[in-house]
Amino acid sequence: DFTKFLTGDIKGMKVGIPKEYFGEGLDPEVNERVMEGVSVLEAGGAKIVEISLPHTEYALASYYIIASSEASSNLARYDGVRYGNRLLRESDESRGSESEEGIIEMFMRSRSAGFGEEVKRRIMLGTYTLSSGYYDAYYKKALQVRRLIREDYDNAFEKVDVVACPAAPAPAYKIGEKIEDPLSMYLVDVYTVTANLTGIPGISVPAGTNSSGLPIGLQLLSKPLGEGDILRAAYYFEANRKAETPLPKL
Repeated sequence: DFTKFLTGDIKGMKVGIPKEYFGEGLDPEVNERVMEGVSVLEAGGAKIVEISLPHTEYALASYYIIASSEASSNLARYDGVRYGNRLLRESDESRGSESEEGIIEMFMRSRSAGFGEEVKRRIMLGTYTLSSGYYDAYYKKALQVRRLIREDYDNAFEKVDVVACPAAPAPAYKIGEKIEDPLSMYLVDVYTVTANLTGIPGISVPAGTNSSGLPIGLQLLSKPLGEGDILRAAYYFEANRKAETPLPKL
């Protein structure tokens, strides 16, 4: 019953601030809003502790290698035979068969029509990193980095109950603004991918807006099965943070 954690009481809670999350690349207004949020938690009786997550700089690269590799492997079954939609050649649709079409041609047509651009991009990246000659250099190395990142968090949670940091290095961008620049969109994930890599719970709560009215998020992380702590902290923060003008319609 997670509602039992919504007590409005965070006295004695230790909140860690990772120094690696507040360095180069962080938008000044995001930094300001997030630290204002940390001040709200401190005012409620939480103890603020500076911590270090030294392998954070490798998280993004590790995540996209592992996630793309898993996507490539898991989606390989969607070939139009047992899984996924089989796309027939237009001339054969009325007959409902592939006629004399080769199976490779059928695979290519079904997958090309069944997957979007981002899915195809990740499949290609993952297939490359899992291929002979590159597996050890990329996928295996990414798994080793993931273990180091997990150990960073394990060490941190021996000292604190919750980690507080930005949800993204910049305010939210407008819908479609970065659709033609996938690398730029990947970089926005720099603060959130560690939860996926390490298997820890996280929550993002509104922390205000920038000068243009675009929203900024405060992220709270805790140890595995520590959802209660982040719910306590998030509930207190939302109940006590300074009210603002409603978000504009974009």
